[in-house]
Amino acid sequence: MFVELNELLHASPERPEQGTFTLLRDTRTDGSFLVHHFLSFYLKAGCKVCFVALIQSFSHYNVVAQKLGVSLPAAKERGQLVFLEGLKSCFEVLFKEEPPTGQPNPLQFIREGGSNLKALYEFVRTSLTPSESDSWKCPVLLVDDVSVLLSLGMRPVDVLDFIHYCRATVCSQLKGNVVVLVHSREDSDDTENELVVNALCHQSNLILWAEGLATGYCKDIHGQLKIIPRGPAVLSTERDLPRTYQYKIQDRNVTFFARGMSAAVL
Repeated sequence: MFVELNELLHASPERPEQGTFTLLRDTRTDGSFLVHHFLSFYLKAGCKVCFVALIQSFSHYNVVAQKLGVSLPAAKERGQLVFLEGLKSCFEVLFKEEPPTGQPNPLQFIREGGSNLKALYEFVRTSLTPSESDSWKCPVLLVDDVSVLLSLGMRPVDVLDFIHYCRATVCSQLKGNVVVLVHSREDSDDTENELVVNALCHQSNLILWAEGLATGYCKDIHGQLKIIPRGPAVLSTERDLPRTYQYKIQDRNVTFFARGMSAAVL
């Protein structure tokens, strides 16, 4: 996890919030560093995590997690992490191989012509419903990224229904958290994706919006991050106000600073 980001969000792994839906949004840049942050944050916090990884392989996430001080294989072995590797599941569906568990493939909608995401939801619900022997803190669903479901043929209404049921189960019923990454392009003709993005923005409790610089590439400033709380209509404190920071991604860390305050600029 990135300590500076925790400070900006007033978050601590010792006291993780519960019942929140956090939307990670990126435009003209790669916001995956936010996914790696929340994955390592919740594992260090002692939460039960269901990670629906639709973009990269398990080994990719594990390499990054090790740099952040977390071992994904160890988390899986002790039952803290349930990892759905989308690339492998797609292969099993397309070549009609049965999952090792013998249970229905969570991505079986690919073979069924994009009917619904019920199997994926049941996978999430089953993975995060606590057993009597569980000693983990609040359950967490992490999805990277939901835009892939549209690319695989799902309708926007099906994707939004899936997120709605996950929020109802994880956030409301189990008092846990949902964190979802979605890609967006403000000048895009992909109306379905933008419909999903806008709907998720309205449903979220917190939006972390990573944007590329309008001026283009810069080796010392990789982008800017908007922190947008979504709370009551009346904003009570300064921390409830939207804030914007610029950032630089390093090998094991991300540095944040106020706009125009980078050492490279000064």
